[in-house]
Amino acid sequence: RDWSSDVCSSDLKVLYRKYRPQNFNDLYGQDSIKEILKDSIINNKLAHAYCFNGPRGTGKTSTAKLFAKAINCENTKDGIACGECNSCKNFNENPDIIEIDAASNNGVEEIRELRDNVKILPSNSKYKIYIIDEVHMLTTGAFNALLKTLEEPPAHIIFILATTEPQKLPATILSRCQRFDFKKISNDNIEKRLNFVCEQSNIDITPEAKKLIAILAEGAMRDALSILERCMQEEGKITEDLVKELVGIPKTESVNKITKSILQKNTEDALDAINEIISEGKDISNFLWEIIKYVKDILV
Repeated sequence: RDWSSDVCSSDLKVLYRKYRPQNFNDLYGQDSIKEILKDSIINNKLAHAYCFNGPRGTGKTSTAKLFAKAINCENTKDGIACGECNSCKNFNENPDIIEIDAASNNGVEEIRELRDNVKILPSNSKYKIYIIDEVHMLTTGAFNALLKTLEEPPAHIIFILATTEPQKLPATILSRCQRFDFKKISNDNIEKRLNFVCEQSNIDITPEAKKLIAILAEGAMRDALSILERCMQEEGKITEDLVKELVGIPKTESVNKITKSILQKNTEDALDAINEIISEGKDISNFLWEIIKYVKDILV
């Protein structure tokens, strides 16, 4: 389930952009990938192409940006960007860091233009770095055009491809990339990040609410911050019940009521409970999910 779909798109931008990691120390949940990338910078063993794949909201694009920042940093320390040099300070405006959304720039002409531009040397950086997001959206012709560049890239070029669906990438593309599989972020790591964000933003929230948000995010840090952002629109302390109300999850009392009715084979009470849930505007699939989780917790 995509819980973030319940949130207005204009509300999504603030927290997850405001608290986007600024260096590898801020990156949660992808420790092994982080260490390998840092080592490649320390030992100056950079590949010409990388493929970051994994579920949405797990830090693929953020990691790509942090990696690009560290690669061009003038004073890296232990593979981490210093944040103080000109390259770091001007990273967001650096013309040598090119971000491409393949979902909207997926044609042959766009990739051919890219292929022509890679020949141009970086203007003020060590490397010109192309970050291609949702790369699986490229057309067959665009992949063929990109392949020619990946086969013999100029020494000053690094490609970072990000995708949620690596199985859609041609084997010829994957074979020319160093591949990193991003995993879902653990609930503990999401809670740690929520603690940091809530402290920095003075958000009044209960531990139970943070735990629930971490569970609902299902391993996606961006979704967790999106849900938190939605809860902030309401007045007062953010509680577990408030989170459930905003994402359409029935209260435990309702789940308990229908579970008892099922166990007692009381059809009338069960139907009454379901009608009550529907009349409150709750999503019935979320309700079923809560029943399953509730019974599983009792069994455990």
